[in-house]
Amino acid sequence: MSGKRTTRLTPDQRREQLVGIGLEMLADRSLDELSTDEVARRAGISRGLLFHYFDSKRDFYRAVVRAECDRFTAAMEPDGSLEPVAWMRALIAGFVAYVLEHRQVYLALVRGAAGSHPAVTDIVGATRETVAHRVRDGRRRLGMPDAPRTELASRAWMAFAEEAVINWPAQEPDAHEELCAFVESSFVSLLGLLDRPGALVTR
Repeated sequence: MSGKRTTRLTPDQRREQLVGIGLEMLADRSLDELSTDEVARRAGISRGLLFHYFDSKRDFYRAVVRAECDRFTAAMEPDGSLEPVAWMRALIAGFVAYVLEHRQVYLALVRGAAGSHPAVTDIVGATRETVAHRVRDGRRRLGMPDAPRTELASRAWMAFAEEAVINWPAQEPDAHEELCAFVESSFVSLLGLLDRPGALVTR
């Protein structure tokens, strides 16, 4: 009797496989449209077995969102030994490269998950706070002093950068280089406003 032998995966390997399939599927659909039936089918297991590794569909969704958010923040983690300007450019380059390469998944999860799935707002919120902290760190590394509305300005810059990268024509030649330069200029100009007398001060 001949047949195709299935490689037995450890529980951790199986969870990683299922989450990876979920992330792949999000390249052309929203989190709302992510079917655990199809995930199980692509993995070659039953839907019931999928829930042996995840307590519920909500638990599976949270695992997918957490994996994507971890991947996103890892891409935006510069080498701490870099000089200030190089550190800032590495932060921006990581963000631009990640969103250009994973635009649909980013839209489905990091940008869209909070509104469509309240169960994952804590994960998305923590991710945004991690990025905001790095933006503030970059500002300090560049010698810009803290100001009353540093956090507000940092989040405003994040929203600007996100909108710019998402809507930039990725097919254009040198899209990555032009985008990095554009986003970098906005970092310096927007966050630098806090250094100017009378700008964004608490009255």
